[in-house]
Amino acid sequence: MAFTASDHEYMARALRLAEKGLFTTTPNPRVGCVLVRDGAVVGEGWHERAGEAHAETRALQAAGERARGAAAYVTLEPCSHHGRTPPCSDALIAAGVARVVAAMRDPNPQVAGQGLAQLRAAGIEVADGLLAHEARELNIGFASRMERGRPWLRLKLAASLDGKTALANGKSQWITGPEARRDGHAWRARACAILTGAGTVRDDDPRLTARDVETPRQPLRVVVDSHCETPPAARILDGGNTLVAAAFGDAAKIAALRAAGGEVVMLPNENGKVDLPHLMRLLAGRGVNELHVEAGHKLNGSLLREGLVDELLLYFAPTILGSGREMFPLPEIADLAGRRNLKILDLRRVGGDIRILARLLPA
Repeated sequence: MAFTASDHEYMARALRLAEKGLFTTTPNPRVGCVLVRDGAVVGEGWHERAGEAHAETRALQAAGERARGAAAYVTLEPCSHHGRTPPCSDALIAAGVARVVAAMRDPNPQVAGQGLAQLRAAGIEVADGLLAHEARELNIGFASRMERGRPWLRLKLAASLDGKTALANGKSQWITGPEARRDGHAWRARACAILTGAGTVRDDDPRLTARDVETPRQPLRVVVDSHCETPPAARILDGGNTLVAAAFGDAAKIAALRAAGGEVVMLPNENGKVDLPHLMRLLAGRGVNELHVEAGHKLNGSLLREGLVDELLLYFAPTILGSGREMFPLPEIADLAGRRNLKILDLRRVGGDIRILARLLPA
């Protein structure tokens, strides 16, 4: 159907509301809802945290009796199943709304069009597809987990203009400036989990927490550590909420990591390394929508070769190192047909550095 300028206006407002849950809704999607009657907004809300009221419920509570006969603009198809909260489709029907416009259908197989069908069967005018691209981008990780059974993997790199991420001796602090580092923390905060390798833990001893940004939660920290070599005193284990994915390790090392607050899972592949695709499935099973990677060049290369990288978050500093570690240790190609192509989604200046967000295109 054709949508009006007002439809676009109200759905854009709902998307801005949904963005307020950027750091908090995991593992649930980010959703906003606006209720409009007689050309005026009578209620609005957004989903804040899993287990709490959904966007539609908050908007209906704000509207009260004014919801009867109103149009509801919601960024994701209203749910039609019982989870931690009752179905939103039932709430909209009971409130007597006359029209529901959804930006996108819910990729969750438990919903997948059933919410809209239930509303339509109740005599409510239903439409979907308005600003669908924007709604999907806001929930790209949730869609990935529902449709592919793995998180959306965003790999972050800081490099010189000649593509070096560290000196030959491994030193990399700091290639980019403080503004770029603060920006990187915001990307950490929106992720459900942050992944790194044992080499980075050994060399840099990072905490891998989201700082310099106001957030009520910290993402799960994940260490790919084939031999259980993460030091028990490593800062990444502080406070728990850390998963160590290993291929093998003696009982003493495993016990020491667990005593230090780490959870250890064994995921060996046929080469004695961590089975990375298996790890992605495991994280998806734990509700990880967006996975943020800050790792060394070897793990970066492995993730890329396995076809697990969806997006690159690149920070380039206005400097040249000449020699040093490359972004990815990939096999040499003899023909340009073998290159990996990207689509640049965003390019901007952050402090004195350049930030590029680029998506890998199908090979």
